[in-house]
Amino acid sequence: MKEEPRSGAALIDQLVSERGDIFREFELLAFERPRTLQFMHQCAGYVHHYAGQTADDQVLSPQFRELIATAQLVARRDHNFAPNHVRRLYRMGVTDCVIIEAAEAVAPVEGWSTIGGVCRAIETANDSSYPAGEMPEGGRPRDLVPFAEMGLPDLGRDHRADGTALLGTWSKVAELDAELARRFETFVAHCLFWSDEERVLPSTARQLIAIAALCARGLAELARQHMRLALDAGADERQILEAVSAVLPMTGSATMVVAIEALRSR
Repeated sequence: MKEEPRSGAALIDQLVSERGDIFREFELLAFERPRTLQFMHQCAGYVHHYAGQTADDQVLSPQFRELIATAQLVARRDHNFAPNHVRRLYRMGVTDCVIIEAAEAVAPVEGWSTIGGVCRAIETANDSSYPAGEMPEGGRPRDLVPFAEMGLPDLGRDHRADGTALLGTWSKVAELDAELARRFETFVAHCLFWSDEERVLPSTARQLIAIAALCARGLAELARQHMRLALDAGADERQILEAVSAVLPMTGSATMVVAIEALRSR
């Protein structure tokens, strides 16, 4: 179906209506290249679940999509957009603790500086001088509004970061520096495998977040290993595909190519 072009002003109104706000950078784009912004919004609106851009057969919640997107924005060192996404998570009733849990799931892939970056994004989102996006009435949420992925199954404590858990075999690292391998494997297990009464995101949900990060890095073989874990625990291919699609706006189509390659070879 051919899309009718919209004027810059009409497009801005649509974006604000469906997303809740618009970044200042895109206001210029709305007038200079409105068709580009229109198609960007349609894609982003679909993968991030904006009002008016969703489909009935989508399976992941808007909260989970935003958690993936926020962590990946920080991993990409985008400290301008990330606080805005934190505010959107706040408006959906997602608490700071859960946002940080999503960052933990990215950390074994992108480094634990991502966790610090997400904490920084949270602080910026709570700074009244930050201009992008509205805070919910009453400020940051204290009580979590449940979302679907909280009900995903856990992998179980028998899964450990044992050399094949994330970064391929660490046998050579262990040979050269056994203590480094032990400490990092423990960190990976904490972030991706272990669950406890204080955690909100089950290990399968954290695997989906890590899979999206691995695909964004072009690591098809490692993504495949974690896809197997998620599928064995009860996730399905559509959930994996949608998790990866949440990082398309900041990583591009090559990420989806990696995801499909990993799914086909699993």
